[in-house]
Amino acid sequence: MPSLWKRITFSVASALCLCSVVLLVGALSTERWVIGRILCKTGVDIVNASSPELEQFIGDIYYGLFQGGKTKRCGLGNRRSKIYIFPKLVQTLNGGLHMMVILFLLLAVGFALVSLSFCIYNARKVPYQSIKGHKGLYLWNFIAALFGALGLLCFLAAVKHHRLTERVANYRENFFVLEVLEDTLDWSFWLGVGSIVTHFAVCGMVAMSRIKLPKPEIKKPEEPTISALDLLY
Repeated sequence: MPSLWKRITFSVASALCLCSVVLLVGALSTERWVIGRILCKTGVDIVNASSPELEQFIGDIYYGLFQGGKTKRCGLGNRRSKIYIFPKLVQTLNGGLHMMVILFLLLAVGFALVSLSFCIYNARKVPYQSIKGHKGLYLWNFIAALFGALGLLCFLAAVKHHRLTERVANYRENFFVLEVLEDTLDWSFWLGVGSIVTHFAVCGMVAMSRIKLPKPEIKKPEEPTISALDLLY
């Protein structure tokens, strides 16, 4: 049976692993990986709009790994539309890179669950094999953080080097050309970053579990001493 200190530290580590899983699932399922502003270039060219009038042709866009949405303003009012990455839009993107993002994040979820199970095991029992103890936990958390980081890096490469936002914005636009004025990473992306940070926090808790706290000393009651004079009386 592990000591109280180990049970506390591994329980906190278990909560952090669970938090990592929740963050990754939230990142995968939400639509706010990127937000941006889009300019209807065709509408601007038709009316020869000047700088003060450009605001009437600027819309917005947001998307995640599976779906998103955009608001297009081309002089005909606001036109909102839903964006679905699968099954057709992904064919116009760098599909292999997009699938790698999803695959890496799913692998990160899997190894985070493995780490969670090992944390719970160490909170309840003292493992006989080192792979089930501290070394195993360091390994599983490192792998989970690595796959999470690879997924985020692949997504950054798609956004910055493969013009992901521009391709998503102009999908099925037959008459209008949309120009991306700016795009920034939103909170869904940072959920993935938070998941990576939690795995380093788990490693910190595992390291803290190896600290041996001093045991409180219990003073034994002093035995009364009997002298020769006491015996005379």
